[in-house]
Amino acid sequence: MEQQKEKREESEQEKWVYDGSVDSKGRVPLRSSTGVWIASLFVLAIEFSERVSYFGIAANLISYLTKVMNEDLKTAAKNVNYWAGTTTLMPLIGGFLADAYTGRFPMVLFSSLVYLMGLCLLTMSQYIPSLKPCNTKTCLQPRKLHEVAFFLALYCISLGTGGFKPCLESFGADQFHEDNVEERKKKLSFFNWWNFALCFALLLGATVIVYVQDVCGWGAASLILTILMALCIIAFYVGKSFYRYRRPEGNTLKPILQVLTAAIRKRKLSCPSNPALLYEVPMSDTTGRLLCNTKNLRFLDKAAIIEDKHVGEKHSPWRLATVTRVEETKLILNIIPIWLTSLSTGICVAQASTLFVKQAAAMNLKLSNRFTIPPASIASAAAIGTLIFIPIYDMIIVPIMRKLTGSERGISILRRISIGYTFSVIVMIVSALVEAKRLKMHEQEILRRGETEEKLMSVFWLVPQYLILGFGDSFSLVGLQEYFYDQVPDSMRSVGMALYLSVIGVGSFLSSFLIYIVDHVTEKNGKSWIGKDINSSRLDRFYWMLAVINGLNLCAYLYLAKRYAYKSVKRTGNEIDGCNRDGVEMMMMA
Repeated sequence: MEQQKEKREESEQEKWVYDGSVDSKGRVPLRSSTGVWIASLFVLAIEFSERVSYFGIAANLISYLTKVMNEDLKTAAKNVNYWAGTTTLMPLIGGFLADAYTGRFPMVLFSSLVYLMGLCLLTMSQYIPSLKPCNTKTCLQPRKLHEVAFFLALYCISLGTGGFKPCLESFGADQFHEDNVEERKKKLSFFNWWNFALCFALLLGATVIVYVQDVCGWGAASLILTILMALCIIAFYVGKSFYRYRRPEGNTLKPILQVLTAAIRKRKLSCPSNPALLYEVPMSDTTGRLLCNTKNLRFLDKAAIIEDKHVGEKHSPWRLATVTRVEETKLILNIIPIWLTSLSTGICVAQASTLFVKQAAAMNLKLSNRFTIPPASIASAAAIGTLIFIPIYDMIIVPIMRKLTGSERGISILRRISIGYTFSVIVMIVSALVEAKRLKMHEQEILRRGETEEKLMSVFWLVPQYLILGFGDSFSLVGLQEYFYDQVPDSMRSVGMALYLSVIGVGSFLSSFLIYIVDHVTEKNGKSWIGKDINSSRLDRFYWMLAVINGLNLCAYLYLAKRYAYKSVKRTGNEIDGCNRDGVEMMMMA
């Protein structure tokens, strides 16, 4: 009878999702009718539409700025990088506000409407006569009013992305219960298939949308993107009864400041050798997950020491912190060096939408006498590389590695990222070799015929570097998404995804900074590596420099990864023995 009673209780526990989330009516979610892939499909749909819009604009933006706005290569590349950087840094603000005050679903909905407003303005800048670039097909000097409307639309899209991107991916991952074995495995696949959908959007944006922009005009393309986004916002709202929601937990930075203050106040105390003596609340008194004590950053453990003179008193959080709060602070501090080493990947990604596109424009784009590939469409090769590799990774490599390592992930997060960083080095080496060959062919043609506009080298020479970039993204970018979602405190997961996006944003700004520095230094020798046009530049040397930077960065990353301690979640009981020691893997990068 007792066993039957226990089984009934377990069955009842399994029926509901007890992880602090609620359904659309504020109740404990029913497992069978909320969350997992049912809810994720709605999330993936709106992400798909947003990414089609973003990649459709970003892939061809440098061509628009040089051909319609008549900007030179350096200025256009800087403007693209500034916009991409702003778009991927704004999520730091949106993610913080969502975690602390608004919640993820309301933030996604509001930001989607701002994004839609930006697309509407972009469409109007192409159709309203007073806002159009000019009255003729070729613009020697576009109207100032068009420039204002165009850039206002772009940065309105950036503002919308600020709340949309960090919340949507973490909201999608929230649909899976981490303490349920089956849902946890599905969650590990979620990030892979999220990027599969993202790359399919890149493929569509860089081919169909770019083709419409080049053949029918930016107005027709913007109108298509506006309609698609509007339909997906409606679909996302319709699915609200299937979602699991997390309530905002207030200012997420305040507990970190409390831990640092408490540790400094008790800096003269010695940490106990037994972690069980540190202060922690019982699991029965909290709805969130508790974390186990780790051995790194031991100074912060002093914040959890109970002082003899205050035993039995009500403790101020500015003087005494729980072990979980201490460990959450350690997680944030541990993230900083990993984030810094990830910036070189952001620099590589920035090249795909700027200098790689200008390379393509200087090559033979003809498939036949009647059909010419838009330069920006060659970026679809990177999406194809990722689309090919992610299913192979998720359905073949991961199951094999699970059997070999005994780990649910198959390949640990930091090891996966390191493989991606290795691909970054290879990408820049291949890019340098291809560009050197293109310049050599161009110089030989000038010697033979004099000044020529003939483009001898086929654009398909760029396919290998884009494919390698796609393979690398399957490891580095997907791994970074998992890392910044999994290794931040549970209350800061939107901020975690914003930190991941900031890698791309800061990488774009660093790319612009490098272009400026390299141009300033090399033009003193008579020939700038990044001149007014691509044929007067030496991008091959610039790429070799990036290959060296990425190689040195990989070495620094491996050093940090060896000493990294993963988040350790307490599964049962209140004793230290209840900690899940699998979470405290030391990353051995052989």
